[in-house]
Amino acid sequence: MAIKRGLGRGLDALIPTNTRVGQGASQIAITSIRLNPRQPRSTVDTEELAELAESIRKHGILQPIVVARTENTGEYILIAGQRRLQAAAIVEMHTIPAIVRDTTTDSEMLELALIENIQRSNLNPLETARAYSSLVEDFDMSHDEISKQVGKSRTTISNSIRLLRLSEAVQIALSKKYISEGHARALLGIPNPEGQEYILSKIVSERLNVRQTETIVQEMGGSTNKPKRGSERSIEEIDLEDRLRNSIGTKIKLHRNRNGSGRLVIYFYSDEELENLTNRIIDN
Repeated sequence: MAIKRGLGRGLDALIPTNTRVGQGASQIAITSIRLNPRQPRSTVDTEELAELAESIRKHGILQPIVVARTENTGEYILIAGQRRLQAAAIVEMHTIPAIVRDTTTDSEMLELALIENIQRSNLNPLETARAYSSLVEDFDMSHDEISKQVGKSRTTISNSIRLLRLSEAVQIALSKKYISEGHARALLGIPNPEGQEYILSKIVSERLNVRQTETIVQEMGGSTNKPKRGSERSIEEIDLEDRLRNSIGTKIKLHRNRNGSGRLVIYFYSDEELENLTNRIIDN
């Protein structure tokens, strides 16, 4: 069920951006701080965390984390600074400097923590998309409201959430950086998982750039099942066209009719290239 709420004060009133240790910070026992259950980051760079821990060991924590009191337990929930908190635990600190914020409800704390992480963390595209989606589904926020809270355009929010429509295989490839966000957005033009994963395999194996990926999606008419303007553009035909192109070494266009007939167009761009193509085909 969506949680109705309103952040009338805004994030700036609850999450300081330039506070240093000593400016209103309290020492809080690390064991009394609960991690945010809606932390959108699903992976942590262990090397970066180790570097941060070493910095804290030498210089201490320069910027306090931000926590909020829970409604009933007397504990705190983390709003900002998960990496600092984890690094402090690595160097066996018992307390950590923190700005303590009072919020009205646990749900408001969770929402604040989610928005803060979107604004501050270097999240990957899918982590960001899941965070936006959580704000919509769990907190009943519109795309316009999210846009105002995080300082992004409404279109950016909507396009980000659309990434969650990709197949599981494509999402894994995106999260592991086998493909870029641009590739992923292009694949959204293919509505079914099989088509997305077929093009994904070509992107990885042939190292296609985003423009090349968009071209394949357009050739498939935005669907692996429906023809583009009456011409059959199935996965098998696109694959056959690519194999012919690789074998002959020039642009190929395959046109098939429903009765099985059709034509194969071979492109050439000079007399010399025509002669070479002719010799190659005859020799084969």
